[in-house]
Amino acid sequence: MISPLGVDQRFLSAYRLRKTDEYSSVFAFRRALKGRFLIAHYRPNELGTARLGVVVAKKLAKRANVRNLVKRIVREQFRKIRAALPPHDLIVRLHAPVGQATRAMINDDVAQLFERLRAC
Repeated sequence: MISPLGVDQRFLSAYRLRKTDEYSSVFAFRRALKGRFLIAHYRPNELGTARLGVVVAKKLAKRANVRNLVKRIVREQFRKIRAALPPHDLIVRLHAPVGQATRAMINDDVAQLFERLRAC
């Protein structure tokens, strides 16, 4: 999907972290931004575009539908703002239970993390 401004907003395979080594290198870099429910670990890359990985533990979101909802929200926010993000590998990880959180609260948390990341 191409926006009216000519920016590609698809979530292609090239924009995803897939391998264990890619995740390990981001966690080893030890830079993170913390929000209310989520934490964004990041590491600069040489690819010229941001890439995303999402981790939602069963310990914090017991039901599969809740874990999938959090992942969908994070991916959608990333898809919309990817072109404006710096070229970093990102892992967005759930760090607090979201049992009582609404979709709007999770959306706001993700949006704030990505805005703070743009300023880095």
